[in-house]
Amino acid sequence: MTAPPARESAPVAGRLSFLDRYLAVWILAAMAAGLGLGRLVPGLGEVLAKVTVTGVSLPIALGLLVMMYPVLAKVRYDRLDTVTRDRRLLLPSLLLNWTLGPALMFALAWVFLPDLPEYRTGLIIVGLARCIAMVIIWNDLACGDREAAAVLVALNSLFQIIAFAALGWFYLSVLPGWLGLEQTVLDVSVWEIARSVLIFLGIPLLAGFLTRRLGEKAKGRTWYETTLIPRIGPFALYGLLFTIVVLFALQGDAITSRPLDVARIALPLLVYFALMWAGSMALGRAVGLDYPRATTLAFTAAGNNFELAIAVAIATFGATSGQALAGVVGPLIEVPVLIGLVYVALAARRYFPQPAPATSTPAARKGSTRV
Repeated sequence: MTAPPARESAPVAGRLSFLDRYLAVWILAAMAAGLGLGRLVPGLGEVLAKVTVTGVSLPIALGLLVMMYPVLAKVRYDRLDTVTRDRRLLLPSLLLNWTLGPALMFALAWVFLPDLPEYRTGLIIVGLARCIAMVIIWNDLACGDREAAAVLVALNSLFQIIAFAALGWFYLSVLPGWLGLEQTVLDVSVWEIARSVLIFLGIPLLAGFLTRRLGEKAKGRTWYETTLIPRIGPFALYGLLFTIVVLFALQGDAITSRPLDVARIALPLLVYFALMWAGSMALGRAVGLDYPRATTLAFTAAGNNFELAIAVAIATFGATSGQALAGVVGPLIEVPVLIGLVYVALAARRYFPQPAPATSTPAARKGSTRV
């Protein structure tokens, strides 16, 4: 949504709500709390990991569902057809997510971790798992196009079910063989991937759709977007922070006891997120996308589905494996980097075309936290 001219020159932080303005602080505090709990409470990780959903701890699964539901309840589903007709958005997204993203992570994993095969394999798996969860939060915070995000996430989910196992076979076995490098076998079924997508995207998507459909039918769109959405919106942030605390509590001991390993895994991830996000924003600008859709393109291309990557790594290589640790380090780096890029995106929006009034972001974004 185009900001009023009088506010356009105000600092980015000044245009954010209190929760949004200090979001980086809340996230860093949640990460620190999780790491501290993992170290200070013996056996906490084992307790949290006892009950799982598709290989992911039940508390994390619940946190993800709570996190995604409010944002998906904000989507105007009657506008999705305008997104599906936009080839300038859809085609670059497919190219970035399913060709350039996995190839870039493969190259970075081999460049930075040639002597650490377990971590290298874990990073490649992270690169194959395209984002369907937290990207919705980052996109919303950066004033991206919610409807476009919903469509791109749905496309990623579909391609994830169809292509994940085949791409894993290609990047871990076939391509290394062609290049004379060490080969790895990834044994994961299509059903495992489909089940993960159905749970982590299908449930909150259905809940969000029904909430909007029934809410608007009962009391109208104005009430829905000015009264109900501001009430449920903050729960996305609460779910995000809860998920981060539990996630880092699960692996707190492993992360803090192997800081050099974490640093080596972190370096290619930093390069990956920076290149994917900046390159995607530049591509969006080059093909003429407005700010909300260029931002959505960038965040959906840069983010990764850490819950699927961790689940696959644990199921294939074990919970204490280097591959699983690499999967856990993924969100350790992704969360602070992408929240930083939210601020970069907000500061850069003056350089992008703004959307026409008919496709503007709903007015409900004003006021309380966007998530």
